[in-house]
Amino acid sequence: MKEKFPRVAVFISGRGTNMTALLKAEKNGKLPGKIVLIVSNNPDAKGLKIAEEYGKETVIVDHRKFNSRRDHEVEIYNRYLSPKQITHVILAGYMRVITNYLIEKFRYRMINIHPSLLPCFKGLHAQKQALDYGVKITGCTVHFVSENVDGGPIIVQKAVPVYDTDNEETLSQRILEKEHEAIVEAAQIMLSNNFEVINDRIVRITSHSNS
Repeated sequence: MKEKFPRVAVFISGRGTNMTALLKAEKNGKLPGKIVLIVSNNPDAKGLKIAEEYGKETVIVDHRKFNSRRDHEVEIYNRYLSPKQITHVILAGYMRVITNYLIEKFRYRMINIHPSLLPCFKGLHAQKQALDYGVKITGCTVHFVSENVDGGPIIVQKAVPVYDTDNEETLSQRILEKEHEAIVEAAQIMLSNNFEVINDRIVRITSHSNS
């Protein structure tokens, strides 16, 4: 019998704080899907221990053992995602650029979170970029993963003020608090299929649960 809820894999590379926000939402009945698997490319990712404390299966696929990004993704998909019948992927602090291989398999079923109001400040050190540029408002964005790095249709954005006294650490922490809200909201929208995409742009979100 087909399982009712979507089956989700969460990809992490580090602390896993956004993953933890998702696990808490699932535990509280606010995630319309089941987190089946936690995948990390980093054997030392602190989030792996947290995932295990929530009773989640974790796997490590060290990207350094593969000749290309695609080969790394092929291993993840064939060995873990496909056998586990994963339907959706959430990149929660996953520090790897995704190739067409996985994008095509999870088109509009894979989301990523980025610590800026895209399309501003793409790439690494987005918080430092915001400070260097002198903006007064920044934030975070959750978007579908596309061939355009830190691009793809935007689902949720949260604004964060930038203070004159901010440094990269303080600004990053304030953005991170909003990331935890945004990633849960975006996951709710994606897993409920409550959106419409036209011309690679989200034009309508029908409804979503409040987290």
